[in-house]
Amino acid sequence: MGYPNVDETLTMIKELVSIPSPSGNTDRVITYVEEFLSSLQVETKRNRKGGLIATLPGKNDTKHRMLTAHVDTLGAMVKEIKPSGRLKLDLIGGYKFNAIEGEYCEIESSNGKTFSGTILMHQTSVHVYKEAGKAERNQDNMEVRLDEKVHNPEDVRALGIEVGDFVSLDPRVQVLSSGFIKSRHLDDKASVGILLQLIQQVKEEGTTLPYTTHFLISNNEEIGYGGNSNITPETIEYLAVDMGAMGDGQQTDEYTVSICVKDSSGPYHYGLRKNLVELAERNDIAYKLDIYPYYGSDASAAIRSGHDIVHGLVGPGIDSSHAYERTHRDSIEETTKLLYHYLESELV
Repeated sequence: MGYPNVDETLTMIKELVSIPSPSGNTDRVITYVEEFLSSLQVETKRNRKGGLIATLPGKNDTKHRMLTAHVDTLGAMVKEIKPSGRLKLDLIGGYKFNAIEGEYCEIESSNGKTFSGTILMHQTSVHVYKEAGKAERNQDNMEVRLDEKVHNPEDVRALGIEVGDFVSLDPRVQVLSSGFIKSRHLDDKASVGILLQLIQQVKEEGTTLPYTTHFLISNNEEIGYGGNSNITPETIEYLAVDMGAMGDGQQTDEYTVSICVKDSSGPYHYGLRKNLVELAERNDIAYKLDIYPYYGSDASAAIRSGHDIVHGLVGPGIDSSHAYERTHRDSIEETTKLLYHYLESELV
């Protein structure tokens, strides 16, 4: 078994981030993943929450592994139709309004129609509002300007738009010749792309993994409970593959795989962490150990829900998390290499 081609992984990530999938409205992207895995003749099933579980039978079927990456993203819902015909938002996921000021968006009505818009401050025009730069970026001041001829709530409702309709953010994805990929929603579609390419590699080369291995493509991670169920009793190790958070005081960067030792939920399993580090060092994989102070993962959600598992967290380093994100092909490649060797390794 060899490493997947990083260019093919980047192409898949670009396709994934281009499919709108805010938490609560992920059927379209789950179907995309499901069809990709079906083309590889991989056994899959959906759980009742709408996530997807793919299984590769291993040499040992009495002990299982599970890896997870989440395909749901940040987004919003229509909170209110304002007297002006503009839309008030309620955010989905943990981010701030300033991270989406000026962003293009798509509103999906419950009848399946989509409409474009732009997220703006109500007090945007500096020619009208003296305090345009100082006004707080919050739910009361920010709104969606629809690209439709609307003047009041009646006009908006005539289009089919209503409170509770999902709002997706334009990813603005670019893959650059310098090796960078920048886009919204690299958290966590970068990791989904990595796992799908690894599964394809296993199938194409006819490799049998040492343990039966499940891959959960979860769809509610951004709201806290995507990966806390459907874990088989035989599962011993549960590894979340999610972004590595960058910033002041962090070691994580855009060129290595980040191995998380602790986040807001507490330390990750020490034995599994040491095993991941050993795999990286033995195979010349560039890595960083890090603590993410305001972070939780599907693995920590699984622990909180009472599963008796060994849990860990790794992923590519992502700059400007929960905003307009960026990583480099090197980080994608190093993460892929570590996961490749992890899939072939012995349990802790």
